[in-house]
Parts: sequence; structure tokens; C-alpha cells
Amino acid sequence: MDERNRNISDPWEQDSFRTGSTRPPKRRSGLVAVLLIAVILLCSISGALGILNIRLFSQLQEQKASDLSFYGDNNALPLPSADATVPDASDPPATTSPRGEETLELVPAPEGTENIPQYEGLSLQEIYAQAIDSVVSIACTLNNGSSSGTGVVLTETGYIVTNSHVIENATAISVLLTDGRTLAARVVGADTVSDLAVLWVDAEDLTAAQFGDAATLRVGDIAVAIGDPLGIELRGTMTDGIISAINRNVTSGGRTMTLIQTNAALNSGNSGGPLLNCYGQVIGINTMKIGAFTDSAGVEGLGFAIPSTTVKEIVDQLIAQGYVSGRPSLGLTLRETSITERQFYRLPSGLLITGITENSDAARKGLKAGDILIELDEKNTPDQASLEAVIYSHKAGDALDAVIYRSGRYYSVQLILGEATG
Repeated sequence: MDERNRNISDPWEQDSFRTGSTRPPKRRSGLVAVLLIAVILLCSISGALGILNIRLFSQLQEQKASDLSFYGDNNALPLPSADATVPDASDPPATTSPRGEETLELVPAPEGTENIPQYEGLSLQEIYAQAIDSVVSIACTLNNGSSSGTGVVLTETGYIVTNSHVIENATAISVLLTDGRTLAARVVGADTVSDLAVLWVDAEDLTAAQFGDAATLRVGDIAVAIGDPLGIELRGTMTDGIISAINRNVTSGGRTMTLIQTNAALNSGNSGGPLLNCYGQVIGINTMKIGAFTDSAGVEGLGFAIPSTTVKEIVDQLIAQGYVSGRPSLGLTLRETSITERQFYRLPSGLLITGITENSDAARKGLKAGDILIELDEKNTPDQASLEAVIYSHKAGDALDAVIYRSGRYYSVQLILGEATG
């Protein structure tokens, strides 16, 4: 018979009926047997554990009875004999300390003794008394807030030295003296390379500090710092330590400075204050704490000060001419651009030129405000630190290749470094 003419389908053919498959269900007798065996095994294990628990409980009871039998019949504690003295409940325990009439005697402490840090030096108290009137508190007003630091009186006629970063971007500066007077100050000169600045206040009766020669320092010499840690609220704080290292080269902001290292505690606000030797002489101007630029968590016992030999060299020039000779400069005023500015205006990463010094080579080459400095000396300049690292590796008169971005195009130009005049 022709298979195509058959009307009866194979009964095992899948989906041969609309009501569902007619294939017989699978047999699950094997699975049921496995489950029964597992149940039997679990019951057997539970029974065995129950028997072991009963035996263990019996053994513990026997051991407990054996232990208690030491005290006599019926497992009772022994009672005192008739002749024994029974203590009254109101009596103190036998272990109570004996009572008496002794009292703690407070002996008057002697007056503070002089702490002599080393042979023929002053005591710490004498160092503080000699130096404190020469230490001043500095408060600065900024466009977006305020800042503070410490300073040291250079002359009776109003010259004061501090750190350049203490007064950076200040619109107004005031100086608080130890006698309570607050005087307005103006900047005589500032040098970012050495991080030193000189201020002047209108006064004729200031107490000038005595400066010592840092060239004679030795590792292990006593060092004392005075300043305003964390702000003016804690002004006049003194901390002591030793000279931990001399001629320590430290790089910060693209500049390498040769500094004194000390473990005298320095914190924000100590910047610009004095580091003193055992004779009360200023042998350094405190400038930074290592945790401020190497570790966000901070590092204890590592502070740095500008040696007095460097201070003299810089301060003399700042007082005489307002700047330090030989400092290289591009003649440009620049600022970093934010991520928002770069994304919104589709600008490359670089420094935005906001001002140009007249008679500078940059002005002669046609640079203008609004240009962006992309590269200098074949090195990217996305921030001020990168730029300063390039500039301070050269001297005035050197010619450097620069890449400038303007209106969607890049230009190459050679710029000759001039001398910074403050």
C-alpha cells in the first residue's frame, strides 16, 4: 500500500495529536529505589548516634557520682564540726586589706628645671624667650578664601621673611606681632624657586631675630621650631628635635631645593617660621613637611627648612631689587584649564595664556592671551609643575621650542627665556 495514502499516523510519532504527545511516560522506579536506600541509611546513622549519646551520658553520670562521693554520703558537702567557729555574716572576708590611718602625701613639685640641650647652649625655655618676639603670624586674604603662615623679623625697620607659597595669590596681607599689634604688610619681593618672600610693615621697633650659619650644622644638633601649626589659634607653638640630615635635595613642584631635614614637628601653618639651634639662632626657614607632597596619609618626623645661608643670598637680593637675578622666565602668565573647559570648548590639554610681559620674546613672537601652551622643549606642559620643571632646568637666554594651540590649529615657535624680575 502506498504510504502517502495512509490516514493512520504512527502512534509514537511526536506531536501526532494536538492534545499532546502520546509517548508513554518514563519509568522512575530506579530513582524511587535510590531515595528509599538514602532514607534507610540516614535512619541507621541517626539510630547509631542516639545509642552512642545514651552510653556517653551514662558514663558522665557515673563519673559525676564518683567525683561527688569524695565529700561523703549523699554527695553532700561536709558540715563544720560542733567545735568549729562559724563566721558571722557581718564579718569582712579574711582576704580584706587591713585598714589604717595612712594617707597619700602630695609633695610640692620643684620649679621647672632648665633643660640644657647641649654643652654651653641655652635651655629650651631660654631659646623660646629669646626668639618668640621675632616670630610673627601672617594672615592672607585670597580671592577664594584665606591662608595663614609664620614669619621671622629680619630688621627692626619692618622687613620680615616668610615662604613664597604662604603669600601666593594674596590680595591683602596682615602681620600679627607678639605684643598684639596687627599691621598691614606689602610684598617687597618673592622667589618661587627658593620659596622665600620678603614683606615690609610700617614699624621701627620690631625685635629682629639673630641668624646663625647653617654651614656649621651637624647631624644630631638640637633643632627647635616655632610657628603657628594649623593656624593662628595655635600661634607661638614650639617643638623640638634634632638635625636629621643636611644638604638634603628635595624635589617639589618641578624644583629641586637643598634643605635641612629635621624631626621637629612641622605642620600646616609652620611654613615661614624659624628653625633654631641651641643658641636661639635662626639656622633655617621652615618650608614643608614631607607628607604634604609624597603621601596623602602624612609622614611623621620628616620636616624641611631652607638653610640660613640660602636665606641670606635670596633675602639680600629681594630687599635690594625685588627679585633674584638669573631666574629664567617665559614672560607668560598662565593657568591650568579644567576638564569642563576642555570638554565644553574642545580644547587640548595645556596651559592657557592669560597675560604676556611686555618686551618679552613671547610678545615679540606674536603670542597672545587665549593661546594654549601645549609643549615646551619637546615636553608636554599640562600643569604648572611640568612647565616649571622644564624652565628651571635652563637658564636665562636659552632658546626652547614651543607648541601653541590657537583657534583649532597648532603652531611651532621658538621662545627665548628672559630673566624674571619678580
